[in-house]
Amino acid sequence: MTDAPDIDFDKGEGLVPAIVQDAATRQVLMLGYMNRDAFTRTLETGQVTFFSRSKNRLWTKGETSGNTLSLVSIRSDCDRDTLLVEARPAGPACHTGSVSCFDDGDAPGLGFLARLSDVIASRRDTDPSGSYVAKLLAAGPQRMAQKVGEEGVETALAAVSGDIADLTGEAADLVFHLLVLLEGKGVGFDTVIAELRRRHAEAVSPPQKSSEGRD
Repeated sequence: MTDAPDIDFDKGEGLVPAIVQDAATRQVLMLGYMNRDAFTRTLETGQVTFFSRSKNRLWTKGETSGNTLSLVSIRSDCDRDTLLVEARPAGPACHTGSVSCFDDGDAPGLGFLARLSDVIASRRDTDPSGSYVAKLLAAGPQRMAQKVGEEGVETALAAVSGDIADLTGEAADLVFHLLVLLEGKGVGFDTVIAELRRRHAEAVSPPQKSSEGRD
């Protein structure tokens, strides 16, 4: 979290650009401007607040539309004159109804996995007769685990066969069903990412010096 005294508001005559990024998918959602008061209110309320240059007042995202941005983190760049805001959006960030003001559609790259995880979670209360995901979730852990096992075997066989198209398709099936299983067990995809990060940090950390042989 960044402290307001560290931000160079003077460079932009009291305003700094604030780039908003989806904390889960890493998709860039919008660009706004903050003055010192908007920054402070964002920290105090947990709702991303900007300074509206057209209305000449503070403006909390979603105050009329309901499409709010809940703050996760905020930090400045190396020159202390631009902010990167990570937030969890409730609804589309753009007034046009698009997820992003940059009209990117779904989150790019690996960020789509987080988006897909959210879609799977939204199917939990859907009628199982009309949703494959809801049917799997309703069937319970054993059925979901069985599907992951089946798709894992099919992925391995496709890899051995050497057919790249088959491998791609089976890998997609495996990842999809794994996400369903995680949702069914209440394990967030971000939790899995955190575990991978932890293991990576351990793997690349310098080895501890041994004290053996010292007097």
